[in-house]
Amino acid sequence: MNEAQRAQVRDNARYLRQVRPVDPAEITEYVEGQPHPAAVRQVLREEAPDLGLLEREDGRFEPVPDGQLDGAFDGIESVPSSIERAVEGLLVERFGPGWPDGESGATLRATVRDFKRQYLAGGTVTYDEQTALGYAIYHLPAYFAAVQYVLADLAAAGFVPRQMRVLDVGAGVGGPALGLASFVDDSTLVEYHAVEPSPAAGVLEQLLAETGRNVHTTVHREQIEGFEPSAGAFDLVLFSNVLSELEDPAGQVERAMGWLDDSGSVVALSPADRNTAIGLREVERQVEAAAGATVYAPTVRLWPHERPESTSWSFVRRGRLEPPVVQQRLDEGEREPGEQTGPDGQSSGDPERLPGDGEFVNADVQYAYSVLRPDGERALSFRPDQGRVAKLAASERHVTERVDCVAVKLSPDLSAGGNPLFLVGDGSQRVDHFAVLTEPSTLNRGLGEAGYGDLLSMENTLVLWNDDEGAYNLVVDGETIVDRIPV
Repeated sequence: MNEAQRAQVRDNARYLRQVRPVDPAEITEYVEGQPHPAAVRQVLREEAPDLGLLEREDGRFEPVPDGQLDGAFDGIESVPSSIERAVEGLLVERFGPGWPDGESGATLRATVRDFKRQYLAGGTVTYDEQTALGYAIYHLPAYFAAVQYVLADLAAAGFVPRQMRVLDVGAGVGGPALGLASFVDDSTLVEYHAVEPSPAAGVLEQLLAETGRNVHTTVHREQIEGFEPSAGAFDLVLFSNVLSELEDPAGQVERAMGWLDDSGSVVALSPADRNTAIGLREVERQVEAAAGATVYAPTVRLWPHERPESTSWSFVRRGRLEPPVVQQRLDEGEREPGEQTGPDGQSSGDPERLPGDGEFVNADVQYAYSVLRPDGERALSFRPDQGRVAKLAASERHVTERVDCVAVKLSPDLSAGGNPLFLVGDGSQRVDHFAVLTEPSTLNRGLGEAGYGDLLSMENTLVLWNDDEGAYNLVVDGETIVDRIPV
């Protein structure tokens, strides 16, 4: 179809969308040469983001509803079988139906071990097709789930529009993209742009076929440092598990803040391990200072004009996924004689693997994240009263004293079988603070029951200095009252 015909399709669609569903067969009658309805439908699909049209199951098109996406979300139990089949299809295409066994299985297992080892050592993973397939097996499921939990919080606050423009920086093999597509419903139109310069882009492009008819995808095979977006602001910019691989992560996030719609969000995610999670907080603070961004969540600055300086190894742990079939198949594959394994056949020291998991089963969803916004919005609008509660920045003055304070819960239970221990912060702390539950009671059960990111009131907590950890302990005992503050 030539450009004049395409323009006639667009003009007719703009008119008809105001009065009734847009039918390609009807538009055909008003286009010079009366092209086949299938050709008109294809033009409408390509122009849908600009026209604001959703494609229906019956092949007609209708305007995207006004408003924001519903925030209803019950968590994720498993990766959809269609995505697992798509990943396995790529493996069969590359290695054949016996991909988990023999030489191909040994190659994939060695690849996964290698990128896990590099990652734990703080190195940069070099992608090739084989590495990309290993990522699709091992990392995609957890990335697929993590992004949906963050989106659910944004949607509940009314920050996920039904027509949204998304940029995914370092999209990898598509875990976040597939998670986003799974999260939105049929009444949402997504214009999705991925920046992925590595060979992972080939796997990404094939898996994006699973995103549905109203997710319009474009893959930019270039470095983010040289990327310049086309006209139009983004509602969401994702940096998922990529900050540690960029030479100037804060600089790139700062650039991305300038690409946002006035009510848009930058979402950065990282694995829950110490180095990358702390690195994410450092980027968060640099962008906050340089770009005037507001930290929306989870490390909300409760006190005006205060900024944290603590280490803040903060992460969230969500429900465990049903172990993906491709991971189990690789783990149970027939080994080659003499195939190398990790210590005792396991990947010792891997923070993503729980005891009892196979070496190649990664079904636990735990991650660090940061949401930055340009509009001053915060997940917690609460402001403390300095006349009534102590600021954590002043904890040095209160050692061995009991104080009242407010803080955000910023970790799961970090204890290893001892007293429950949780990282907390109010955005003013100079060093880390941990709430330690020494005497559970009905008065302080709010500490254990609160969720990640919840705001807590802690009355009569004992402040102690922990010299071994270089941190303050807020001791929650039988004299302490802990309540969740609704906001």
